[in-house]
Amino acid sequence: MTTSYVERSHKRCNEMGVPLDRIYSSEIISGLDLQKKLEENRELIINTGPFIDHLYNFVKGSGFFVIFTDREGCILNIIGDENILSEAVSFKMIPGAYMDEESIGTNAMGTALADEMPVQISGKEHYVTAYHRWTCSGVPVRDPKGQIIGALDLTGYSENVHSHTLGMVVAAANAIEKMLVIKENNTELALAKNRVETILESISAGILASDIKGNIFSLNKYTMDMFGMSRNEIMSRNIGDLFEGLNHVIDVLKSGDTFFEEDVFVNTNSNKLQFSLSAYPIYGVEKGLREIIFVFKEIKRIRKLANRIMGNKAVYTFDKIIGESDRFIQIIEYAKKIADSKSTILISGESGTGKEVFAQAIHNYSSRKEESFVAINCGAIPRNLIESELFGYEEGAFTGAKRGGATGKFEIADGGTILLDEIGEMPLDMQTKLLRVIEEGVINKVGSGKQIPIDVRIIAATNKNLALEVDNGNFRLDLYYRLNVLPIHLPALRERKEDILPIAQYFMKTISKRLNKKEINLSAETIKQLQDFHWPGNIRELENVIERMLNTQVIQLQEDVNKKPECHRVEIDECLDLEQAEKIFIQKALTKCDGNITLAAKKLGIGRNTLYRKIEKHGMHCS
Repeated sequence: MTTSYVERSHKRCNEMGVPLDRIYSSEIISGLDLQKKLEENRELIINTGPFIDHLYNFVKGSGFFVIFTDREGCILNIIGDENILSEAVSFKMIPGAYMDEESIGTNAMGTALADEMPVQISGKEHYVTAYHRWTCSGVPVRDPKGQIIGALDLTGYSENVHSHTLGMVVAAANAIEKMLVIKENNTELALAKNRVETILESISAGILASDIKGNIFSLNKYTMDMFGMSRNEIMSRNIGDLFEGLNHVIDVLKSGDTFFEEDVFVNTNSNKLQFSLSAYPIYGVEKGLREIIFVFKEIKRIRKLANRIMGNKAVYTFDKIIGESDRFIQIIEYAKKIADSKSTILISGESGTGKEVFAQAIHNYSSRKEESFVAINCGAIPRNLIESELFGYEEGAFTGAKRGGATGKFEIADGGTILLDEIGEMPLDMQTKLLRVIEEGVINKVGSGKQIPIDVRIIAATNKNLALEVDNGNFRLDLYYRLNVLPIHLPALRERKEDILPIAQYFMKTISKRLNKKEINLSAETIKQLQDFHWPGNIRELENVIERMLNTQVIQLQEDVNKKPECHRVEIDECLDLEQAEKIFIQKALTKCDGNITLAAKKLGIGRNTLYRKIEKHGMHCS
């Protein structure tokens, strides 16, 4: 009795006009087209090959051959007994021949693909007469998503038809599909593993996993860099040997509490290193603690975040800078334009003109605004400490060094901006090291040979004429050119008289609110006096004047503003040359200040480092 799928197939073949006397498939590809088809299905051919061989071995010597096609019915692989296979080849049932119904009529492969179900076609059930000699059992093969990717067929002579033949092909097709599912799962697992490992390797923290006995079974590369140990060295150690407190961690996690960023000392091969440790539990199916993920972070990064939150943050922006003069507005626009550049900036101007305010505004106008802004006064740091202050130091680098060492200002500012104020006061030997930092982008802590890469925008500021300092041998020419890439000169307050009133009004408003004092109205006469004054102390001096006015509630401009600073004069013998006079001045200043270098330098109107050099030049003693 003819089955329904045969009737449906014959009807389709009739409607497509497939001739009954067709012998060969109407579509057979070869050459480059066949090579392309085989290459496109390379993985499928490789994966199904063992199953096709296995199926053939069941019927070997019984006059059968096995065919595997792609989803379009194109033969990709064929294997069988030599006699029947040579006969099939004579009908051009070869790789590249299409076995779909339109190409060769009703057959197990084409009909299985058309009806998407296992079929058996024997003898006259084939549409074309030439295929009446065959019995074919065909089954569609699906990928893990259920999409048909090909067909598996077992063909023999029609007299060898048997219902169990189709069952064998169905079993083989099922085995192929299960294999494809397993392979895809394994591929997904491998991809997931690679994904997790890549994520772990991209995190700037040491990540290490162990069981609750402390046996380490996984770690990322950053852990090795932090500990200064190889993977094998770490894996051979118990986590409890690396740091004290494993039992404490386990107890905390078992209690349901979190173990977050506690300081620990890790025992490396050479010394103890301090890190911040967080631990995360991994539970088994029975909710018991099975494994622990340990996350080690460098203390410096934690401190960097804390410093950023607690004060290393720029507060001034350009909209807080007061100025209405055309020249000053041009300077602001120029500063905005260069704010996002990586080039160094040199801000020059008299004391009190707002150099740090401008540096902060530039930082806040740049893409680094969310990172640290660190300001350091190069003239206020003792000569023997400036290197460790800028670059940090390792434990034991010098007498009095803190345990665990210290982080320098450059490292704290990593990713952000550092302001080197009073750069003209930096000692010559430090100028050389700063030049190397600018050119190479790395620092070396005092007592360490390890280079630490940094990404810092450098802004330098000075109230000196650095070009003149270069001529006098006090500043390196090469460093001057490296710093003076983007120069900004801030004019003195006396050079922008139209800005004096709005600045004074701003200070009047903000200071009165801070002091809870009543604002003082400035008369026309007072405003003229303010605008006519020389302002040697610039904006800072104007701020002091306004605050003094608010505290006394009396406008004493003649006394407060026009009072000249007292000049301390020293009588000098007319016969003395300049060198002798300078030595006398310095000696008197040191005596008057009881040997205090800072006070003496201030009285002489020079920087501390300049005073040190002059003391050495004249063979004098500081005490």
